[in-house]
Amino acid sequence: MTNQEIAKIFYEIASYLEMQDIDFKPQAYEKAAMNLETLSEDVEEIYKREGLESLKKIPGVGQSMAEKIVEYIKTGKIKEHQELKKKMPVNIEELTAVEGIGPKMVRDLYKHLKIKNLKDLEKAAKAGKIRDLPHFGLKTEQNILEGIEFLKRSKGRFLLGEILPNVYEIIAQLKDLKEVKQISEAGSVRRRKETIGDVDILITASNPKKVIDYFVTFPGIVKIWGKGPTKASIRLKEGFDVDLRVLPEKQFGSALQYFTGSKEHNIILRKIAMDKGLKLNEYGLFKGPKMISGQTEKEVYNALGMDCPEPELREDQGEIEAAQKGKLPKIIGYKDILGDLHCHSNWNGGENSIEELSEEAIKMGYQYLGISDHTKFLRIEHGIDEKQLAQQRKEIDKLNSKLKAHNSKLRILQGCEANILADGSIDIKDDALAKLDYSIAGIHSQMKMPKEKMTERIIKAMKNPHVDI
Repeated sequence: MTNQEIAKIFYEIASYLEMQDIDFKPQAYEKAAMNLETLSEDVEEIYKREGLESLKKIPGVGQSMAEKIVEYIKTGKIKEHQELKKKMPVNIEELTAVEGIGPKMVRDLYKHLKIKNLKDLEKAAKAGKIRDLPHFGLKTEQNILEGIEFLKRSKGRFLLGEILPNVYEIIAQLKDLKEVKQISEAGSVRRRKETIGDVDILITASNPKKVIDYFVTFPGIVKIWGKGPTKASIRLKEGFDVDLRVLPEKQFGSALQYFTGSKEHNIILRKIAMDKGLKLNEYGLFKGPKMISGQTEKEVYNALGMDCPEPELREDQGEIEAAQKGKLPKIIGYKDILGDLHCHSNWNGGENSIEELSEEAIKMGYQYLGISDHTKFLRIEHGIDEKQLAQQRKEIDKLNSKLKAHNSKLRILQGCEANILADGSIDIKDDALAKLDYSIAGIHSQMKMPKEKMTERIIKAMKNPHVDI
């Protein structure tokens, strides 16, 4: 979890530097933070094994940032980060979580109204103090209040993509214990909901006490809510709670079904069981006092006269009726994905060459790989122009010939991620777009236009015959 912690600090440093109108450095910190977030190995392990020089091999990490990573590994903090926080004593993470508020707006709010946190911001907005600030206005004040309300509604919930790496890491650590026999996440994580409240993990183990004792010593725990012989609940410094339950093997399936949910799905399932003269709970499926199934989920569903639906389907949206008829839909899995049309190479915003991306695509079983680098309007991302697109085409053609010679199923497609300018035109000439296999167009600037103007802008871009996505 060290990677996520350092990435968070780097993002905050970037924000503090942006407040000071410092050029380039904020983007450098953001780039390093993004690469740390997606790193497959913990930086602390890399440093322990190979030293400081190995950290400089991480894309976007130079000598200075490598030293800061080492500083955090050794002390748990970064001096520059602490000093920047003293100069601007605001909760940057909390304030920038409000949609539309960036670092420079945080700076201005602090400068004029001494706003340090979300509470201060809401108080000032409700009092009508923000509308009179330079470059703000009534509409901005209203947007801020709407953003605060949205945050309140989603408080205590985490994006699936943010929480999954932590869940996988916890499961991997528990799997390393020889006492652990079966293990699975449950709840909304297992159903792959967009946002997650807390995390449920179920296991069977030969020595429950040893597993529980190990679980409550995990690094990053800020609070232990409870600890018993077969259950423990902790809070991690990332802000979410994790409940671990150790179950008897014969109950693992029924417990997994129960704790996976959803609540609505389970209510219908229990009613079906009752109609059959059975009782269903987390301990198993019973006929009177006798347990008739519970070791696996499939066993439980089959005993109720239906197929076992995938966790992602269990929302009481027709999946039970489909399961009873043997007509459950097939969920699209990773192996069903034949390609990707939105990949950035090291021609601008990406870290890998087109050849390296194609090698990875082959490993993933892809049949096509679309290279869609940013175009010239995005100078900060080193956007490429018409001449560079022509040069890139030569490289792609050469690689495709090489792939064909090796009887590879993969074909590399050339696209681009072009910019929709304020008037709806595209920043790349039509004759250059026409030579591409496809093109993506998106808005990367002037995102706060009036609705009518923005609609006209989008429609004009959509009418361009060379824009595909």
